Amino acid sequence: FPSQLKSQAPGSAEELRCLRVLNQQPEGSSLEELSSSQGCLKLASTIKAYVATVTENIIRRSAVKEAWRSYFNTSEGQLPPKTAGKPSAHLTLRPQSLAQDGRSQRFGNLSQSCRHAITHWGHSSLHSHVQNMTYRAGRLRVEQPGKYYVYSQIYFRYRGAGRDSGPQLVQCIQWQPAHSPPVLLLKGVGTKCWAPEADYGLHALYQGGLFELKAGDELFVSVSSLAIDSNDAAASYFGAFRLDL
Repeated sequence: FPSQLKSQAPGSAEELRCLRVLNQQPEGSSLEELSSSQGCLKLASTIKAYVATVTENIIRRSAVKEAWRSYFNTSEGQLPPKTAGKPSAHLTLRPQSLAQDGRSQRFGNLSQSCRHAITHWGHSSLHSHVQNMTYRAGRLRVEQPGKYYVYSQIYFRYRGAGRDSGPQLVQCIQWQPAHSPPVLLLKGVGTKCWAPEADYGLHALYQGGLFELKAGDELFVSVSSLAIDSNDAAASYFGAFRLDL
């Protein structure tokens, strides 16, 4: 900038003198202190406007770049893993379709007691998050190896008929290594006898455990029945977090 001033026509000497005056101003001083020299005041205002314009352009380019990066990472319906913090995820249940037997086949051959794979979890809300892991279509994918505490709770809402005492409710956490069939990690079972006059029988199954997982491993939850209460984000959830042991 000073070299440009030197190459300018008449008046550059005055502008260079003003630059020296500006350089000697104490930190925090205002432009009004230069009011004795209108030329210096004008030059100071020009420099201030130039710096503001450059700063605004830098911020705008950075925002556009970040927006494009976010768009490409999420265009496939996949959350980009964050770089800061330990791997963790907490997912909350979303409404499920009752006709899922066909779609559950892509989760592998599941046992009859846990044949319904849950394919819809909320992953970006007030009650849920995904950090340094990846969620897609019911599966939670491990990106960093280590010991993970894996947990899940399902809140069943079974509607009985007459003197039906209620079915056996089962919840399973499945582990699927890369290029391998799913393996049952945890299984919770509950059988309840509900009063014949009750409209609904409510029962929550919780389970959790510590497992050594590798990058590329996937986790998902399957259940015996899709008679689940999906209206309460605090009642049915699925998650995992790494422990540095």
